[in-house]
Amino acid sequence: MTGTKELREFIKNHEGIITTKEVEINGIHREYLRHLVSTGELERVAHGVYITPELWEDRMKILQLRKDKIVYSHETALFLHGLTDRDPFKYAVTVPNGYNPTKLKEDGLIVHTVKKELFDLGVCIKETIFGNKVRTYDLERTVCDIMRDRNNQDPAIVNEAIRNYLRKKDKDLNKLIKYAELLRVGNALRPYLEVIL
Repeated sequence: MTGTKELREFIKNHEGIITTKEVEINGIHREYLRHLVSTGELERVAHGVYITPELWEDRMKILQLRKDKIVYSHETALFLHGLTDRDPFKYAVTVPNGYNPTKLKEDGLIVHTVKKELFDLGVCIKETIFGNKVRTYDLERTVCDIMRDRNNQDPAIVNEAIRNYLRKKDKDLNKLIKYAELLRVGNALRPYLEVIL
C-alpha cells in the first residue's frame, strides 16, 4: 500500500479528522499530509490538525486534539450534558495543577486547575453537536464543579444546572454526594438539594 493510500485509509478510520502526531505515530510520513492538502483532500484547520473538506470545523474537538490534557468542564460540560441550553461563548476546561495554562488562555479558553489526584475524577466521553467525541466530566462532577465555582457563576445557571440534574433519569445521587465530599462542596450543595427536593 502506498503512503497516500495508507493515509486515506487512516483518515477514513478516524472519521475525517487527524493530527500530524497520530499520522507519524502510525508510521506515515508527513509529506503525504502535504500532498493531500495540496490536492484539496484535506484542510489544515489548526497547527497539526487536519480535516476532510466535507466536515464542519468542530472547535471543541480541534482544541482537544491540540491540547490532549484538557477536560471540558463547568459551563461547557453543562452544555454537553444538556443541563443548560446556553451555548458557551468561551469554552471552560480543567487542567491539573502544574500545567501551564498560558497558551490555553491565549486560545480564549476559561481555565480551571485542580489537584492532580482529583483531575481524572469523573472523566467521561461525550459527543459535541457535530458528533465528535471529547473528554468532559460526568454529570455529578460537573454539578460539583459549578458549586465549587458558584461565586463566579450566575446564580440562575447554578440553580438551573441542579434542577436539570435532578430531572435526569441517569443521575446518581450517591455518586454526587461522594464527589461533593471529595471536592469539599458537600456543605454548599446540601441547601440547594434540600430546596429543590
